[in-house]
Amino acid sequence: MVNALVRRIRPALRRVALAVVLGGTALPVMAETLGDTMVAAYRHSALLDQQRAVLRAADEDVATAMAALRPVLDWTLQHTFIEREGMETTSTVAELTASMTLYDFGRSQAAIDSAKETVLATRYALIGVEQNILLTSVQAFMSVRAATEQVELQQNSVRLLGQELQAAQDRFDVGEITVTDVAQANAQLAASRASLSAAEGDLQVAYEDYAAATGAKPKGLSAPPPLPKLPASLAAAQSSAQKSHPSILQASRMVAASELGVAAAVAERNPTISGTLSGQANKYGDSQMALGLQMSQTIYSGGRLSSFHRRAMAARDQARATLLNVSRQVDQAVGIAWANIDVAGAQIRAIDQQISAAQQAYDGVREEATLGARTTLDVLDAEQSLLEARADKITAEANLQLAHYQLLSAMGVLTVKDLNLGIPTYDPSAYYNAVRDAPYTSRQGESLDRVLRSLNR
Repeated sequence: MVNALVRRIRPALRRVALAVVLGGTALPVMAETLGDTMVAAYRHSALLDQQRAVLRAADEDVATAMAALRPVLDWTLQHTFIEREGMETTSTVAELTASMTLYDFGRSQAAIDSAKETVLATRYALIGVEQNILLTSVQAFMSVRAATEQVELQQNSVRLLGQELQAAQDRFDVGEITVTDVAQANAQLAASRASLSAAEGDLQVAYEDYAAATGAKPKGLSAPPPLPKLPASLAAAQSSAQKSHPSILQASRMVAASELGVAAAVAERNPTISGTLSGQANKYGDSQMALGLQMSQTIYSGGRLSSFHRRAMAARDQARATLLNVSRQVDQAVGIAWANIDVAGAQIRAIDQQISAAQQAYDGVREEATLGARTTLDVLDAEQSLLEARADKITAEANLQLAHYQLLSAMGVLTVKDLNLGIPTYDPSAYYNAVRDAPYTSRQGESLDRVLRSLNR
């Protein structure tokens, strides 16, 4: 009878082992690619909208600085009532005045150039935000993929342990094992169900992260594309990052802007030459014209100008230190991503060997258990080791994919343009070109209105 039971159990166990081998990492056919995910994140991001508004505000600073070199036209209408010794006198005067700074020894030009450098720095900040958005979408994609595989792995484990429990119960019924073996199988099944619940919870969290990044939960994800090509060496990657990373380029522009700020602070001590042209007319038809030329300079300001100069120099030193710090951080980020790629690759190779050995051990222990040479606990331990190895490989493969995109981000090339995602992107120069000359009406104003409408703002 025992031999008959063994012959009946063996095929079932072989089918279970085959399910572990074939079903451990199987995924359903999915539709959304990693590129689709990044495109959705780019189009959905409110943070990008926020940074674009910051950039448009910086564009307006250029227009404001440009306006300082242009005439200012004011009008005044004044009505006066005077009563003196019983006599009443009224007068009404209209005045139109045009004033313009003729020369300020470079003060306004320094302000214009500084505003332009700030615009360029803000553009690079926008690229940095774009990189963060795309990297977050990659993380969300990989998390959903890994969580889905973990759920399916745990589901296979639950099915396997359910069959192990049934096999243990059958062996107990014929007196081959004790009730302790059955209890151990039951406990392991319960633990596997708990792990499945945890994996399903992680998958729901991954879905929410994906929805936050892209605006919708995934309906199905396809396999990731081939891994991006690596630079020849870590040094080459760091060298490329120093030339192209938006944070470094942003900090460089801020250094230039702060240098111009020092020049503007020095120019504040210089004279200003301005001219005025005014005309007056009263209700009696009398009129007059006046033309004036004025040159002024601050002789003493109570230390304000000196303080302004020192503050500009401190801001310049801060910008220089920021550039140095950002440069070091970029090198560090590239080095960390490079190391993570090496570690994940080594882990996958080692885990593959571990899975092969664990599978062989599991098959051997299972066969020995059917002959009574191994206990149910031995089979369960072997199955758990195989399950853990497969789970570790899922994590390592996700880490390897993510590390490659982290390297691209650290090098400053994780953008829609560099990735060739094939979608229209935001043109940071469109709004700047429309407002840099400080338009008020006419053709330039109409162009600005079209830009705003195209931005849907």
